[in-house]
Amino acid sequence: MSQQLSEKQVAILATHGFEESELSEPKAALERAGATVHVVAPDKGSIRAWASTDWGDDYAVDRSLDKADANDYHALVLPGGLFNPDALRQDEKALNFTRQFFEAGKPVGAICHGPWVLINAGVVKGRRMTSYPSISQDLKNAGVDWVDQEVVVDSGLVTSRSPKDLEAFCGKLVEEIGEGRHSHQHA
Repeated sequence: MSQQLSEKQVAILATHGFEESELSEPKAALERAGATVHVVAPDKGSIRAWASTDWGDDYAVDRSLDKADANDYHALVLPGGLFNPDALRQDEKALNFTRQFFEAGKPVGAICHGPWVLINAGVVKGRRMTSYPSISQDLKNAGVDWVDQEVVVDSGLVTSRSPKDLEAFCGKLVEEIGEGRHSHQHA
């Protein structure tokens, strides 16, 4: 596999109740491309996945949000699930961490309900995005041009709808991270 991301470090921001495949598959794809990937969470130790219809495996937290610095990372990934983004969008440290990636023009990927975090971080107005259909109105209300496509890229922001879109999401994520910083015309 290509080592196109061998010099890159990527943060996956998650907490309990993330959709398991939406963390495990992007993490594996980024690592196959050579990136160093850290799971960043509000809690230390481990976080528990949601696997489609029931609780899944525990995943080790590489760095607590208190110790994480966006300057140490080249990109951010926000997995979905229901519980995970709903908790993170109410966590001011998570929102500040997320904003720093946008302020620096670094690539960000968000899938499924992950864009909820972006809405509360105030970074989506004027963007073209997709998401799980049930939060499309939330994104439209936040000023997003929402489209129903498997993957949408807008100036380094990669979004997808659900686990069925993971192959396209992971491919675009690797591509955008490989390209590096983006100048955002939106605020």
